[in-house]
Amino acid sequence: MSGSGEPNGRTGGRPAFHANSRAAVLDVIRAAGTISRVGLAEATGFTGATISTVVRRLIDDGLVVETGHAESTGGKRRVLLALNRSSRYAVGVHLDQGGVTYALTNLGGSVVARVFRPGGSPDPEAMVAGMSQEIAALIEGVGVPVDRVLGAGLAVPGPLTRGGGMRLTPPAMRRWEAFPLDRALGAATGLPVVLDNDATASALGEHWSGGVGGTTTFAAVYLGTGIGAGLVINGVAHRGVSGNAGEIGHICLQADGPQCWCGARGCTEALAGPAAVAEAARADPAIAAAAGLTGGDGGDDRPRSGPGTPAAEFAAVARAALRGDAGARALLEGSARYLALAVRTLANVMDLEHVVLTGPGLAVAGSLYLPVVEDELSRTFFARGAHGVTVRLSESAAGAPAIGAAALVLQSELVPLREGLRLPETMPDATARPRVTG
Repeated sequence: MSGSGEPNGRTGGRPAFHANSRAAVLDVIRAAGTISRVGLAEATGFTGATISTVVRRLIDDGLVVETGHAESTGGKRRVLLALNRSSRYAVGVHLDQGGVTYALTNLGGSVVARVFRPGGSPDPEAMVAGMSQEIAALIEGVGVPVDRVLGAGLAVPGPLTRGGGMRLTPPAMRRWEAFPLDRALGAATGLPVVLDNDATASALGEHWSGGVGGTTTFAAVYLGTGIGAGLVINGVAHRGVSGNAGEIGHICLQADGPQCWCGARGCTEALAGPAAVAEAARADPAIAAAAGLTGGDGGDDRPRSGPGTPAAEFAAVARAALRGDAGARALLEGSARYLALAVRTLANVMDLEHVVLTGPGLAVAGSLYLPVVEDELSRTFFARGAHGVTVRLSESAAGAPAIGAAALVLQSELVPLREGLRLPETMPDATARPRVTG
C-alpha cells in the first residue's frame, strides 16, 4: 500500500485502494472501540477524502454505525464511529484428535455460542458431513440469519499444505493426509472457508478480540494436542511460505533426545508435549493412580478420541498436580522447563516483548507453566538489558483455536470473502492471507 493509501491495481473485482483502506479503517475502529473520522485519518495516514469515502461505504454496508459525539474541544463536536457488531458473524471450527470445537462470534470477535463435540468419525468425509450439520445447528440455535454469516474458519494442527491437506500429520490423524479439508467443508456448508494452523488462529483471535490490549506484535504459545506458536507482527499474522511458521514444538532441545513423530529427535513436543507427559505419567504407577490413568500402555494403537487421548490424559495429570500430587507437579514442571527453553529461543529470534500462553493444555495447567516461562525469560532472554518480555495467560485459552478461526473470517471481511477472492495454488508468498475456498 502506498503512502497515500491509494495503491494501483485491483483486488476481488474492486480497486485495491478500496480493499486496503477498508482493511485499515475497520481494524482501527475495531481496536479503538469508538473513534472519529479525524481520529481515523490521524491513525491511518489516509486523507480526509479517503476516510470520508471508506466510512460512508462501511456505513452503507452496515458494518459501522455513528454512535454519539466526542466531548467538545471548542469547535464542532466530532461524530464517533463504532463497529456494528451484530451486522456480521463468523463460525470458527477447531478440528483436533480429541474432538471438534465450534464457535460463533460477532463482528467484534465476541463469542455468541460455543460447543464442543468429543470424538468423531475417523473417516474424513463422514466427519465433514457431521461438522456441516453442527455448523448449521449452531447458527440456527441462536437465530442468526444465515446471510449475515461471512464464512467458516477452520483451525487444524497441521502442518499445512497449499492444497488444503495436512501432508505430515500426527499419528492420530493419518487419515487426514492430503484430504482437501477446506474445500470439502466449503462444499458441504455452502460457506466460504478459511483454513489455518491452530496456533496462528489462536494468535489472531487474541489480537482481534482485544485480548492483548494495544499490543500489535506478540507470540501466542499454544499447547493443545501438540505445541506451536502463532506470530502476529504489526497486527498481521506471519505464516511463513507455507503457513507453518512458529513451529516451536519442533525446535531441537536435545540432539540425541527421543524420537519425535515429525522424524527428528529431541523436539520440544517429544520432550514436553501432552503425549510425552501422558506417557511419563503412565510409566509411574503413583502418578498414574493419582491422575486416574488406567489401562493401556500409551502406544499409538490405543484409542485417540474421548478420555483416552494424550490431551485428556495431560489434563488429568494437570488436575492431579493442582490437587497437590508432588509427582504430577514435578512432571509438569519438567515439561514447563522444556517449553520455556523453546519460548526463549522464539523470543530471541523474534525479539519479542509480549507472549501469550494459550490452548486447551494451558487452560488447565497454565498456572504451573506461567511462572516457569516467566523465570526463564527474566534470567536468560538475550535482550533483557534493553527490555523485558511480558508473559500472560489467555483469558480464552480453552477455546482459543475456534475463536481465532472465526477471527480469520472476520479479518477476511476486510477483503472481503464474498467478492470472489481466490488465491492461486502456486502463489509465491503465502504469508499475506490464509487460504480461502467455498
